[in-house]
Parts: sequence; structure tokens; C-alpha cells
Amino acid sequence: MRKRDVLLAAIALLIAWQIIALILNRDILPAPTTVLAVFFAQLPRSLGWHFVVSTWRVVASIAISVILATPAGLVLGQYPQVNRVFAPVVYLTYPVPKIVLLPIVLLFLGIGDASKIFIIFLILFFQVLVVVRDQAAAIRPELVYSVRSLGAGRRALLRFVYLPATLPAVLTAIRLSIGTAVAVLFFTESFATSAGLGYYVIVDTFSRLAYPEMYAGVVAMSVMGLMLYFVVDYLERALCPYLFAK
Repeated sequence: MRKRDVLLAAIALLIAWQIIALILNRDILPAPTTVLAVFFAQLPRSLGWHFVVSTWRVVASIAISVILATPAGLVLGQYPQVNRVFAPVVYLTYPVPKIVLLPIVLLFLGIGDASKIFIIFLILFFQVLVVVRDQAAAIRPELVYSVRSLGAGRRALLRFVYLPATLPAVLTAIRLSIGTAVAVLFFTESFATSAGLGYYVIVDTFSRLAYPEMYAGVVAMSVMGLMLYFVVDYLERALCPYLFAK
């Protein structure tokens, strides 16, 4: 994804936003120039703090889910016997909307960061697990046999076969998870908390009918998601250079 294309898309969205705002001419949809002015004015103040808190929660959730789900997916993908034992558990728990467990999680972990990170982790864990498992299981057996014939052990297979083959799938799963993580975060921060962009948008600004500030919070959440996408793109180029070799 080229930065120029993203910039052009952002400009097009701002132009469309400006046109709609002029047509409606209502307080509930301020012009993008007004919102951006509020965004940059509030960023060094309260909005910046809420932005940092939300970013920390999303990054922590994604990191924990990848650290735990990747090796678990590799094991399930490499050992069909193990997968046969745990596959029914995955099939039963994966489709369950984890957000319905939020009240229970709040009872056990409280209203702080731990409950929000944990509920997002629950959702992302299974997404990464299933993708990595399927990718590891799809590796051609002849490729594994050829590496073994060179004297490679389990550790060498993991380093030179399974990780290079599954790492792009992990990064793809992270991309797919970012949107889910941000959406779940917004919901979890909209009540029983005092910090985060969800709190800033719903509790702080919307309750006061401060529409420019509310839209500034929405812009901040969009910027956070876009930044995370760029980070994943950077990691893909750094960790998977073989995907871009010509």
C-alpha cells in the first residue's frame, strides 16, 4: 500500500465530507476543516492522552494474541494427531461472539486495562490461531522431507520452513484483526472506564453534544488504525523480504 494512494484517498474523503457538510448545513456534521482544527488543538491535551491509552490497549492485545496463538497454531498444523484432539474445541469456541463475555470479564478483571485487553485478546487469538494452523498444515510434505534429508532437526524446520511459510499469514491475520480490535475497543471503552477514545467519543463529547470534539475523536481512532496498518506493512517488508524480491 503506497502512502501516496492513502493520501489521495484521504483527500477525496475530506472533499466528500466537506460537500455533504455544506449540503446538510447542520451542527451534527461539522466541516472537516473545523474538526481537524479541533483535532490538532486537542491532540496535545486530553485527546492525546486518550489516544495513547487506546493505542496501548490495542497493541498489547495484538501482541499477546500473536505471541500465544502463533506457536499454538504451528503445533496444531504440524501434528495432525494434536489437531484432531483440539479442533473440536476450536470449532465450538471460535464462532462464539466473545464480546458477550464482557460482563463476566469485567466481574473478574475489573474495569481497568486488563479486562479490555483480555476481551480483545480472546477475539484475536482464535483468528490468528486458525490462520497459522491452516497455513502450517498446507506446507507441502516434499518441502519438509527435502529439508530433513539435509539433516535438519525440528528447530531448523521451524526456523527455515514453518516460520517463513506462516509469517505472512500471521501478518495478514494481524491486518484483519486490527479493524476488529479497534471496533471492540471502542465498545469496551464506551462505559465503565475513564480513559480511551471510546470514552472520549461517547461519554465525554457526545454527552455534551460537542460535535467537533466528537468527530475529532473518531478521526483519532481512524489515525490509530491507519498507523497500525503501516506498522504491519513495515514489519512485512522487514521480516518477509522474500515476498518482495523481483
